[in-house]
Amino acid sequence: MANVDELLETFAGMTLLELSEFVKAFEDKFEVTAAAPVAVAVAGGAAPVEAAEEQDEFDVILEGAGDKKIQVIKVVREIVSGLGLKEAKDLVEGAPKPILEKVAKDAAEAAKAKLEEAGAKITIK
Repeated sequence: MANVDELLETFAGMTLLELSEFVKAFEDKFEVTAAAPVAVAVAGGAAPVEAAEEQDEFDVILEGAGDKKIQVIKVVREIVSGLGLKEAKDLVEGAPKPILEKVAKDAAEAAKAKLEEAGAKITIK
């Protein structure tokens, strides 16, 4: 179990951006996906389909930095905890990129407002 403990310590020291890149590389190398499996349940033969549940997790995606790239980098560092200056700069320059993933609607809206105030173009999915 020493290897598992070492891996957990390594992951604990990584930023969200580094973890995201790791997951993508892992999926590519082993041809798997980290997405949760979706179970489809059929209740009765001709039961009507209920309306889809309201979305409760949102992704904040930086589409572009606009004219005030330095201001946007500062706000990105403020919003994403544990992000250094270089990581924030790389994230902003590599747009379109997700800034926050699977956050509550309030947090997504607040982040969008701050980033747009700094001059960035943002979408929420």
